[in-house]
Amino acid sequence: MDQEQPNNPLHGKTLETIVNELVGRYGWDELAERIPINCFRSNPSIKSSLTFLRKTPWARTKVEELYVRMLRKGYSTD
Repeated sequence: MDQEQPNNPLHGKTLETIVNELVGRYGWDELAERIPINCFRSNPSIKSSLTFLRKTPWARTKVEELYVRMLRKGYSTD
């Protein structure tokens, strides 16, 4: 069942890595504008964001979609 997914940009990425890269690229303020959720707006931290996103599938989906768009626009995460 553990198959390679060479065309999936999320393959092998943890949620923590994704959030860290988004914060590094956009910062908390712009991230909160792009995805208006309280964990990005009110006293944001990686830990509180991860806690919320792990419990809230729709919000996690929005974060993953933004990450994929960021990659498609050519932002290098390396």
